[in-house]
Amino acid sequence: MKVLLADDHRLIIEGVKLKLAELDPAVETVVAMNLDELEQALATHADSLDLALLDIAMPGTQGFEHVARLRAEAPGLPVIVLSGSEDAELMRALMDLGVLGFIPKAYSPDVMLSAIRLVLAGGLYIPPLLLASAQAQGWQPGAGSPASPGRDTAPHASEAHSLDGLRQLLTERQVDVMRLLSQGKPNKLIARDLGISEGTVKIHLAAIFRALNVRNRVEAVVASRKLQGL
Repeated sequence: MKVLLADDHRLIIEGVKLKLAELDPAVETVVAMNLDELEQALATHADSLDLALLDIAMPGTQGFEHVARLRAEAPGLPVIVLSGSEDAELMRALMDLGVLGFIPKAYSPDVMLSAIRLVLAGGLYIPPLLLASAQAQGWQPGAGSPASPGRDTAPHASEAHSLDGLRQLLTERQVDVMRLLSQGKPNKLIARDLGISEGTVKIHLAAIFRALNVRNRVEAVVASRKLQGL
């Protein structure tokens, strides 16, 4: 088994390596400690990797675009995020990108190993904190985060029909972001309207740009209108 391990802390890397050896004594790890090394590792080993364990903050990264890029370039590769954060909104946003597990670094090594086993078996690891939030708000992984109570973010029937093309490529939450982006709203207003943070908006935008194969907001709007037949 070959595992991509991307983290900029040597202590974390060595600790995870030791735990992975319990999973498979013959495990091979490909280590990346910054964005350049991550890109090089993907270029060299993408076709032979069985799992990717990624930190969300490494030298050279901008927000979580590297996670979105990995999901787009290697859609069949199971990805688990290791993070010092325990923010439920962050967890939801990353899992909406297609991440199959989110493991806070405060968790025990045994929990991490159990989560990895679950993902490799075809499952999804949802931290207890996020699970409690999901049950309370009706959120499902991959379906986008729920709207904040009292906010009406659902499009009207005619608009919903015109968004069918986008839904072939984007999650429901990403469609919400794209709809507001098409109205010319900046990240701050998109975040306010959807009840999420600006950082989460940026995560969704990175995924949208990758899915639509565009480089910026203007190109994204043009591409989305073509998909909607506008």
